[in-house]
Amino acid sequence: MGHALCICSRSSITIDNKRYYFIQKLDEGGFSYVDLVEGAQDGRFYALKRILCHDREGRKEAQTEVEMHRMFNHPNILSLTGHAVMERGGKSEAWLLLPYISKGSLWSVLEKLRDKGSSMPESRILHIFRGICEGLKAIHDKGYAHRDLKPTNVLLEENDKPVLMDLGSMNKARIEVKGSREAMTVQDWAAQRCTISYRAPELFNVESHCIIDEKTDIWSLGCVLYCMMMLEGPYDLVFQKGDSVALAVQNRSPFHSHAASLKDSRRS
Repeated sequence: MGHALCICSRSSITIDNKRYYFIQKLDEGGFSYVDLVEGAQDGRFYALKRILCHDREGRKEAQTEVEMHRMFNHPNILSLTGHAVMERGGKSEAWLLLPYISKGSLWSVLEKLRDKGSSMPESRILHIFRGICEGLKAIHDKGYAHRDLKPTNVLLEENDKPVLMDLGSMNKARIEVKGSREAMTVQDWAAQRCTISYRAPELFNVESHCIIDEKTDIWSLGCVLYCMMMLEGPYDLVFQKGDSVALAVQNRSPFHSHAASLKDSRRS
């Protein structure tokens, strides 16, 4: 793993003996931050993801994310430019240097369309969807599953080429559950790492003896396709209302209610 050095007032950092200048903050999550940085040598922009590691388990998870990125060399999966660990005050941060894609996420594009009262043409939907499928297939072919596929985890390059990102929830595609304790462990993990409105039904109530596999990604993939067509996820409204997403997912109710309301609006 590379060595990290913070210089002056954090205006510049060094990863793998290359200096990068801090430009601005891009995003912030529960345990991670994303900054825009510029390479001192090549003048290119990069996204620096800083993962806060509070304990040994956190450091292990960050290292797993690094390994997941390194496993793939595919046009529809975000590559890893460099990485390092920063030790500070008894705590550590994992730094992942990633390509910067200025167009942003698929979700940001869909939001703009919704604000304009517009929609995404079918040809564009199919183009993006195919790229997502190809990236997902590459992950599945390696025996892994993404587990948190959603519009905010799909970046779009200028030519609308989708790139899957945020590989921190990835794990082995096939998980054999033996007993109620293992089932609860998987269920608790899914509650923490798999976004609720895109989570597959089998992850809400994990059976005591079952096999969880890459089909969880296929469910999420269908939700992403729905979102591209409707400009909102099939269970986004359920979540926003504070209703039970788990119950709605198991009943598949939003698909029917949304389709009905869409028909009524067209009639009027």
